[in-house]
Amino acid sequence: MSEQPRVIVISARDNVATALDPLAAGTTIDVEGRTIVVRESIAGGHKIALTRIAAHQPVIKYGSPIGMATDDIEPGAHVHTHNVASARGRGDLAVSSASEKRS
Repeated sequence: MSEQPRVIVISARDNVATALDPLAAGTTIDVEGRTIVVRESIAGGHKIALTRIAAHQPVIKYGSPIGMATDDIEPGAHVHTHNVASARGRGDLAVSSASEKRS
């Protein structure tokens, strides 16, 4: 019986995977023939770096860039809004801007 996957990779071009359930720091996962050590706790549904992503380089999911790394991201690191500038617009920023204008 094979072990259930811990992450899902959408495209062979992706440099991130999506955690299917929470991943604890120090957990070792196998992703398409690579062994990756989870560097920090990652919530289910969040992204984990599969390779090193240099600052200002694209974060690729679905085979397409979804944003740019704002810092160097090491394999196994949590990839989220703290280290990625979205290329797809951030609704939370639009809400904040609208609230600030009303103040």
